[in-house]
Amino acid sequence: MNRTLDGIRIIELAQYISGPYFGMLLAGFGADVTKIEEPGTGDLSRRCGPFPEDIPHPDRSGLFHYLNRNKRGITLDIRRATGRKILLELLKDADVLVEDMRPKLAKELKLDFDHLKEVNPKLIVASITPFGQTGPYKDFKAYAINTSAIGGMSSIVGESQREPLTPPFALGHFQTGIIAANAVMFALMAKRKSEKGQHIDISEAESWAIFHTGNVVSAFIYSGRKRNRSGHRTFAPYPYTLLPCKDGYISMIALRGSEWKRFLEIIGDGEVPKWYASDDRFKDRLKAGIEYADVLDSLLSPWLMSHTRAEIFSRCREKHVPFTPVRNMDEVVNCEHLNKRGYFKEISFSGMNPFKCPGAPVRFSKSRWDLKHTAPALSEHNDEIYCEHLEYSRAQLAQLRRTHII
Repeated sequence: MNRTLDGIRIIELAQYISGPYFGMLLAGFGADVTKIEEPGTGDLSRRCGPFPEDIPHPDRSGLFHYLNRNKRGITLDIRRATGRKILLELLKDADVLVEDMRPKLAKELKLDFDHLKEVNPKLIVASITPFGQTGPYKDFKAYAINTSAIGGMSSIVGESQREPLTPPFALGHFQTGIIAANAVMFALMAKRKSEKGQHIDISEAESWAIFHTGNVVSAFIYSGRKRNRSGHRTFAPYPYTLLPCKDGYISMIALRGSEWKRFLEIIGDGEVPKWYASDDRFKDRLKAGIEYADVLDSLLSPWLMSHTRAEIFSRCREKHVPFTPVRNMDEVVNCEHLNKRGYFKEISFSGMNPFKCPGAPVRFSKSRWDLKHTAPALSEHNDEIYCEHLEYSRAQLAQLRRTHII
């Protein structure tokens, strides 16, 4: 079975999460992704845990291995003229370059799109930066915690009377990688017709608009209403919340009245409880969700606290009520459903025993997403890329090593 992106060559000149996540997604669909790292130190994520057996090593980072599966890896110092010359050689027959340099630095190194299109007019360049290629913040360095704050997301995360919180686990970096993958796929489709590349300007701060547009930002534009932090509440018909039960928490949502009625019948042994049916405060579910949510929480609490997550989930599944347990990571890894679907794959590296990692993000009926090999060790494919692809001699390769170009 052919893979969707067989024959597409991608050069990845990006580190940490956004660019590498983009590269990992496309590599799984068959793209030939060559990752370029700084000689000696490598990608920033190599220094980030978790590390198997808590033994730090650049080739043992769990984060690096997750983000860089299915890629070939080389080292190259692009800040030096010889390194840039080699990079341009690699780009001559590449389809895509993904890079995360500050726009000012890219221009200083003559690696901006205006220069690169002269080397390869068909090259698609995806530039991932915190604030984009234009505007007063364009050269300002930032990470996910910064872009979520300046993009407005942090202001609406957390409890109303507490400090704002940042979305967890570098969410902004991952969502930006997904946006980049979508954008590059569209650019590849466009190139089929035009036979020309183009520049894709991806701003991580703007990627938060996916979460705002049509909701928080639109509410302010249309009505002037500012969204405040609401914790486990939201402006929706009750329930739209997380509540405690006997052994943890349950996520509860019932946008349709029929779903809510079925849940009430579950707790009322086949009938809507009288305490609910006879109370006029609850007849308007949207109003109840705004004004009487705490009252409803307290009325549901005795039933919830007498049942486990598994019991509630089982009964809700039977009645098609979309309530689910809040699971910890160990429960996710051992989830019967995910393992039945073959979501987790086993990999091993650096002499370690095999361990689980997330597998394909999607499934196709006629294509496939593969986990063909683990992430590269630092400079693992230098010989292969420089000697076989660029046809450098062994003597030239040795000279590049001696001078720390690679």
